[in-house]
Parts: sequence; C-alpha cells; structure tokens
Amino acid sequence: MRKTLEDEYSSLDAIAIATGIREKYFSVREITSIAVNKAKKVNPKVNAIVACEYEKAIARADTINIKSSNLAGVPFLIKDLTPYHGLPVRYGSRTTSSDSNVQDAEIVKHYIKAGLNILGKTNTPERGLTITTEPKSSGPCHNPWNLDYSTGGSSGGAAAAVAAGIVPAAHATDGGGSIRIPSSCCGLFGLKPSRGLTITQHNLAECWSGLSVGNVVSRTVRDSAAFLDLIRRHTSSLFPLPLPINNDTKSRNYFYDNLNNKFGEIKIAVVKTHPTGEKIQPEVLSAIDSMANQCSELGHHIEEIEHPVDHSPVADAASRIIGTHIYQSVHEQFKNFESDLDASQLELGTKIMAKRGRKVSADEYVRARDTMTLAEITMQKFHNKYDILLSPVLTSPPVKLGWLNMDCHNTKEYAERFTQYSGFCALYNATGAASMSVPAAVSADKLPIGALFSACNGKDLLLLQLASQLEHAFPWNLVAPI
Repeated sequence: MRKTLEDEYSSLDAIAIATGIREKYFSVREITSIAVNKAKKVNPKVNAIVACEYEKAIARADTINIKSSNLAGVPFLIKDLTPYHGLPVRYGSRTTSSDSNVQDAEIVKHYIKAGLNILGKTNTPERGLTITTEPKSSGPCHNPWNLDYSTGGSSGGAAAAVAAGIVPAAHATDGGGSIRIPSSCCGLFGLKPSRGLTITQHNLAECWSGLSVGNVVSRTVRDSAAFLDLIRRHTSSLFPLPLPINNDTKSRNYFYDNLNNKFGEIKIAVVKTHPTGEKIQPEVLSAIDSMANQCSELGHHIEEIEHPVDHSPVADAASRIIGTHIYQSVHEQFKNFESDLDASQLELGTKIMAKRGRKVSADEYVRARDTMTLAEITMQKFHNKYDILLSPVLTSPPVKLGWLNMDCHNTKEYAERFTQYSGFCALYNATGAASMSVPAAVSADKLPIGALFSACNGKDLLLLQLASQLEHAFPWNLVAPI
C-alpha cells in the first residue's frame, strides 16, 4: 500500500518539506494541518508543547511566501524562554505573566521572515536552569523513546517534539549544554554555535553574558546547517565573530551550500574521563569508542588524551555569572527580596541561584570572566594541535524522570547528581566554542546516546561537515517508537 503524506511526514526533514512545498507536491496548509494533527495526537503523551496557536498557524499557511528561504513553509516551534508575539513567555515558571502582548525576540523575527510557520512554544525547566525538563509550571516532558525517562534540558520540549515527529526541527537555546544534552537524550543532532556567530536574543541578560546562544535541534545535519544560515549574523552583534574570509561568506546559505565540501584529514583528540572523576557508564564509553572508530575509518587521525582544562573553576565561574542574571531577572518581583523570594512559587533551584547571584560582587564577577577567558585561551592553544575534541555528552543514557529534581530540598543530593550526570558541555559555553551532539548509539534499554564534538570558536562549518560525513557514511536513522 502506498504511503500517504501523513504517513511520510514524520520521516521528512525540514529541507525535504520545504522542497516539496516549492515543487507543489503539497501545500503549506496541508503540511501545517498534518503537523497540527500530529501534535494533538502525540503531545498529550510527551508534553513537549506548552502553548499553541494551531488554528492561527493553519490560517496563516496560505499567506506564507514560499520563496522567502529554503525552509519556507516548515512547521516550527519556539522554546518558551524566548518572546514570541501572541503567546505568553512563561520561562517555565509559575511566577511569570500570562500576558501574550510581547514583542518578538530578534531570532524569532528572522524565523518569521524566513517563512517558518510557528505552531507554539515548547516546554523548558524554570529559567532554563537545569538539564532535565520537569518544571512545576507545566509538568514534566517525557522522552518519546521511553515515556518514563527524561528528555534532557533545558531544550527538552524542543527535542521531544522533534523526536516524536511533530516538527522536523525546533528552536532551542544552549547556556550550558541545553541543545546538546536533549539531542543526546532524544537521538537528535544539535549544534551549539560559536559565540558571536548568530544574532543574540532580546538583550544581554537573556544570553547570560554570552554563555547562551540559540539554534535548533533537528533530525538531520543539513537541517541544522540551513537553520543556522537563517540566524547567522550579517550585521552588528554584541559578541562579533568574523566569518572566515572567502568568496562564500556572503552567501545567503553559507553553511548549507558548503556542508558537503571535502575538507581532508583532521586531528581528533578523544577524552574518555569525566572532568571531575565521575564514573562514565560502559555503554557510553563504548559509544565514544565506536564514534572514534568511525572517524578513523573516514581517514581522520584519532588520539586519546586527558582533557587540557580543569573544568571545576570554569563551572563555578559560569554559575556565578548565571546567578547574577537570574537575580537580575527576578528581583523586581519582590519588595523584600529574601522573605518574598522564599515565599514565592519559584522553584528552589531558582531561588538558590538568585540568592547566590545577589551576593556576587563586582570583583567576583570580573574574576569569573577572567577564569572563562583563560579557559578560552587554553582551548585556542589546544586547537592549534587538534582540530576537534571528542567526548561523551553525559555519563549515562537518559535518566528516569524525577531523578534530578530542581525543586528538591536535598540540595546536596541535587548538586551531586547534576555533576555525576553531566560535566562535559558547559566548558564550551564558557569559551564560546562551537560544539555539537551527534547520535552515537542506542543503549540496551533502547535509549539514545550522543557523542560530543567540539572545535575552536568559529569552526562551526568544520563540525557540520564532519557530522554530515558521519551521517552519510554511518546513517543513524533513529526513529522514536512513540
């Protein structure tokens, strides 16, 4: 029996959908209706979408200019840390306004200009502060691979929506692993772009002094390349990063057009130890070995090393800086900060970060910035010898929901589990380097495992090219069973 468009939809990536629209195999309205029906069917199971405008999206479909970009007409979702007009921005919190009269963030303006059809907003932990998506405000997001398990965070709703086949790609942000961790947990591809490469969010605080950047989670590498082109900085930026100087950098589709260009042998350093000595599960180490072997088969040089940077002071510095921004974003709600904060419905982890941020002095803030700058210099020197560093994304496959609870009063246990589970990603937010999670394996329990590849700041194209090379040579073809 011939498959219908409804049957095929969840296996199509964004480029395939947009191409089908331009070539008139189907219309924007048809594809939007299918996406909406898929969302209505699947979202009650995964809780990926926390605010929607399905009927508006269907009505808007006929007005979209299908020539506005190579992704025009594609159904899309925005993470609920980012303002989008017509829907409230709740930041995963019980304390924020339900006012939907908000101004689009700059990144959203670019998505709309490109002809993406936004269906709604995705689930996120409060203020994006943890690596699982289980906010008290909207409830936990469930992994499409196994509904009892975490999607990762903080872009867990985005990852769940893509893995469940609701949309082919979804907006995500990454301030400490929040694109790469959910990608690993949900069997997706996710690139954290270099600091300064893409347009920023609404203001400096929203990107945590450059720690956080936006992009997408996607099923295919070419989709991530195409979406990166949409938000690539063409004008001034708070953190300007010049692109490599050649004739292609002014191309509208620079990353997409150059994705499959040959790039020769590269040197890849492999790290298989945790930055603070935590145990890495054998299935994860096996996945990293397999990924290293695949890279070797493709002709790249592989060398196992110890990590060149002490992560602990860098993580502490980033935590101080994030804390100041959390304090800045919530303190105006409270007349008497300490007592009113304690009595509020903010989750405990957010309260702790806000209190810590309030106590950070100017001297401590500058020292924290200096610590991150030193790490950046160290990694730049490291990349004079090695093009890319390969490591785990997490120490284990996805954990069960409830295992990492940001509202837990046992704060020591929470901190220990956070460190035990993660620890690899945040360095590259501090240094501003490009970093990506690539699907590497599926565990014995049928849960995805990702591999983390990181390069020097500005080497986003090299990472995308390597990922595309791996995708073509060793197709991951991961489809969640939901």
